[in-house]
Amino acid sequence: MISSISMKGYILDYTVQTNSGIISGDDNQRYNFRGADWKETYLPRRGMRVDFVAVGDAAAEIYGGAAPAHVQIKIAAGVLAILLGWLGIHKFYLGYTGPGIILLLCGTIGGIITFGILTFIVAIIGLIEGIIYLTNPDDQFNQEYVVQKKPWF
Repeated sequence: MISSISMKGYILDYTVQTNSGIISGDDNQRYNFRGADWKETYLPRRGMRVDFVAVGDAAAEIYGGAAPAHVQIKIAAGVLAILLGWLGIHKFYLGYTGPGIILLLCGTIGGIITFGILTFIVAIIGLIEGIIYLTNPDDQFNQEYVVQKKPWF
């Protein structure tokens, strides 16, 4: 009978292609794991601190620490874009001052001049951007909008 022990450790490696990885337990043993044993909504990544159940030389019921920072940024930016996109708040949040000012001016002053038509158009842009942010894979969002600073769509 194989016993199971609750453990802590770090992810040494994770490969998306094989949906598997290796955890280094605090007991200095290595444990293989399958993606099916990962219990979080975001992907595991190297160096991440995890809690898991050791079953022989395998890890099961794996939980990561807090979501990576770029996942939290992605969610906040997506929600801001959907709710306040017409004010460009999501652009300011991501550090895009120029595009933020453009959306803010178009959504407010432009909306007054065009009797709300421009505000509606800018709100639709914010909605689309919010959906794009939230549906992009976490790593792709991080690469495009945090690292490369892609300002539009």
